[in-house]
Amino acid sequence: MQLDLNLLTALDALLEEGSVAGAAARLHVTAPAMSRSLGRIRKATGDQILVRAGRAMIPTPRALAMRAQVHALVHQAHQLLSPRQELDLATLERVFTVRWHDALTTACGTTLISTVHRLAPGVRLRLPAETGTDTPDLRRGEVDLESSSARPAFADIRHRLVGRDELVIAVRPGHPLTEGTPSVERYAAAEHLTVSRRGRLRDPVDDALTPHGHERRVVATGPTLAFALELAAETDLVLTLPDVVTRAARERLGLVTLPLPFRMPAIPLHLLWHRRHDDDRAHAWLRDLATETVQALFPSPPAVPRDTTA
Repeated sequence: MQLDLNLLTALDALLEEGSVAGAAARLHVTAPAMSRSLGRIRKATGDQILVRAGRAMIPTPRALAMRAQVHALVHQAHQLLSPRQELDLATLERVFTVRWHDALTTACGTTLISTVHRLAPGVRLRLPAETGTDTPDLRRGEVDLESSSARPAFADIRHRLVGRDELVIAVRPGHPLTEGTPSVERYAAAEHLTVSRRGRLRDPVDDALTPHGHERRVVATGPTLAFALELAAETDLVLTLPDVVTRAARERLGLVTLPLPFRMPAIPLHLLWHRRHDDDRAHAWLRDLATETVQALFPSPPAVPRDTTA
């Protein structure tokens, strides 16, 4: 049997008004039309719904049992098909998954969580670690907001540039590279450490060294920034990493920061989300808040973030 959802609205009116005439007036239809709707409801439910008792009509036990549920369903349907309502952060209940590079999470994850909890106590945040492979979690709806240094490859992924970072050298106090200004030769001759969730021993720094006729020796790679910083603080390994998003973590460990002895392009920082969230007011609030949180790290962030497709 094909279900006519309009019958839910008619049933709700009949149960609220307790009469065919009253329900017809409420829905601005004729009494015969409402009577026909009642007949179809009786056929669909196998119940009389309203029965005559003298000059009035009273609901059956089945009708009484379903009245609250029917009213709730009709109310929900009206909400779904009505224009968007203003966002009320005080009553908003939502779970968001924000997957950021661990350096960014370390730099401002605490601020984001505390601000979200203060403004919208019903919102819960998940900040999972980055996976070892590139997966289309934004497209599958498993991740709501993601960070990336690269523009997305898919046209249905939106992105917003929120800052640009520069690479610097981090070493322990007293490291040989701290004696004078490091040259390309001395930098390349040192033993190096990289951060890679895939365990790669080579990154764009190696490509930038090639034109200078040098090749560095990477002796270890760590899965997270925290691991790499601890190792650099306890050894003579040299760590090359983004300046702004790692500054607080470096300072906590007392690491010394040195400039790279060769030029490398700035590292863009994008926030990514799927276009299904373009008109989602709660998501728009979160990504704007995330943008403000990240940009607070940078002395000169982009003045007006622009949302674009890939």
